[in-house]
Amino acid sequence: MTDSADLVADIDALQGRLAEARGQVARRFIGQERVVDLSLAALLSGGHGLLVGLPGLGKTRLVETLGTVMGLATNRVQFTPDLMPADILGSEVLETGADGSRAFKFIEGPIFCQLLMADEINRASPRTQSALLQAMQERQVTVAGANRTLEPPFHVLATQNPIEQEGTYPLPEAQLDRFLVQIDVPYPDRTAERDILLATTGVAEEAATAVFTAPELIAAQTLLRRMPVGEGVMDMILDLVRAFRPDQPGASERVQDSVAWGPGPRAAQALMLTVRARALLQGRLAPSAEDVADMAQPVLIHRMALNFAARARGDSLSRLIADTVAGLDRGKAAA
Repeated sequence: MTDSADLVADIDALQGRLAEARGQVARRFIGQERVVDLSLAALLSGGHGLLVGLPGLGKTRLVETLGTVMGLATNRVQFTPDLMPADILGSEVLETGADGSRAFKFIEGPIFCQLLMADEINRASPRTQSALLQAMQERQVTVAGANRTLEPPFHVLATQNPIEQEGTYPLPEAQLDRFLVQIDVPYPDRTAERDILLATTGVAEEAATAVFTAPELIAAQTLLRRMPVGEGVMDMILDLVRAFRPDQPGASERVQDSVAWGPGPRAAQALMLTVRARALLQGRLAPSAEDVADMAQPVLIHRMALNFAARARGDSLSRLIADTVAGLDRGKAAA
């Protein structure tokens, strides 16, 4: 077999496993296919996800199910205002041996896992939120002057309530940028809600089973990075990210009038990875312009902000992103 034939065979095999994983997740998290796909895309891309939705929509259930299906050791931390960095990272304690000797011993915190659920992350103080910054980007933590590596794979799926903001601390831009995607969790439709009622109010509930192991997920992440990306898709990613930077020469008048700050290179990196993940999940061998358009909202919406004038006009980032993507599509069609 040639290298390209091997790649195609490996992708075909992975796509079969992913279809099985989606089915397992759907047994417990019903009727939210896009949320499931975005969550799987974050894991396949080796990144983190920010789940934004009202209480009771199954965010915790989703993360627990993903941990089971993907074969990841999962820990959950409930973020509260009194949570301290050591409660997440761990700390050194003085331990006395049987012979009377004393030495410091490091006790690992819950961050030493493969999938960390940071529940209601915006309820912790900025000091505690910042404890995740190094871990999310560098996959290591520093405690008492010593660097301790987080073994791969390591992912954070954090939840946030978009409505109740009293007593919360908005995530700083530097931390938001470390989330590969923002995953909005909407209400289920009527049919899905009926299925949820039937599945969760009986004597027993469906249980998910493991489809992947941690080493297999790492192999899948490596394979994803080997997927080819065409020049047209790469150009669209660059055009899209740069279109939202108000200080760029090519920025539209609308962006200059509305956007306070735009996405950086990490947004382009996130799009390059997530469009490949979407293609994988849909059974294709390479991403297309449609993948870029579909992933624009979850990748970009938390990496930019409207200025005061735009907010006063009632503008929204969702509408601005959708209109800009549509404009790029029209421009390419005209060309």
